[in-house]
Amino acid sequence: MINKTIGIQAYQQNMGLMKRQKAQQSIENNVTGKLTKPEEPRTSFGDTIKDSLNKVNDMQSEKKAMIESFAAGENTNVHELMITMQKAGLAMNMTSAVRGKIISAYQEIMRLSF
Repeated sequence: MINKTIGIQAYQQNMGLMKRQKAQQSIENNVTGKLTKPEEPRTSFGDTIKDSLNKVNDMQSEKKAMIESFAAGENTNVHELMITMQKAGLAMNMTSAVRGKIISAYQEIMRLSF
């Protein structure tokens, strides 16, 4: 519980610092009349999707390995097994939801007439 609140406080302080820096930069740009160039995306959408799918695949592989280990009697920690299974299941459900949204967006774009 303590680690969570410390982490949240650090996150909030960092976000406040970033907001102040951006506000200061925009004030400086407005005063000098400079136009700022939009930032390039750090990673493309395709790369983000690939990374996410790789993480989900890793979770599924870890789940399978833990189930096999439990079935063989090597690992008797049921709690870790259940947590891993829930994480992998949730990740797969979220992946399916994102896939559905992407497909519906694609279909909507295809229905547009130009």
